[in-house]
Amino acid sequence: MIHIVDYGLGNVGAFLSLYNRLNIEACAAKSADALREADHIVLPGVGAFDHAMELLEATGMRETLDELVLERKVPLLGVCVGMQIIGNASEEGTSAGLGWIDGVVRSLAQRSCGNDLPLPHMGWNDVEPARPLSLLRGLEDPRFYFLHSFYFDNAREEDCAATVDYGARFTCVINRDNVWGVQFHPEKSHHFGSILLKNFAEL
Repeated sequence: MIHIVDYGLGNVGAFLSLYNRLNIEACAAKSADALREADHIVLPGVGAFDHAMELLEATGMRETLDELVLERKVPLLGVCVGMQIIGNASEEGTSAGLGWIDGVVRSLAQRSCGNDLPLPHMGWNDVEPARPLSLLRGLEDPRFYFLHSFYFDNAREEDCAATVDYGARFTCVINRDNVWGVQFHPEKSHHFGSILLKNFAEL
């Protein structure tokens, strides 16, 4: 069953509703005990990096997540800030991230400097895969809904699975082994998001 990590950030209900429409079993996990039986994990998130890490640590699920993701290799999908905290740190704050994929979260204002584009980056954008991706299987010309002011600056080029162009091109999908992260919101991306979440459930 897919477990949606419910630590007080992210629209958990939207993911549950979407998976229900897809006839895929999913539930919210608010504790380590609830999380232990997961065979797939979605880590949502909105807001600030430090606040997300503080709330996640407070749930007591951090050690269980490390065990499931790093040792048992359970597939995990981080969404928006849930993707960003997969990295090592953020320019937005001082907290350490989960460190599952090496990278630092940086301000999009610096990346797109001089392009006079509004921030946050909000709306629909084309996503360009860096390689064939099981997560995007069945999607031609994938487009997703974005809402963010920071981006994941991955340390290793091979961890970049897809990019997007907003004033400058940057990573919007990361992947290393069983760990995936998407900067956009699949739960707000209509049939594109439905197909992506279905693909994730089938990994």
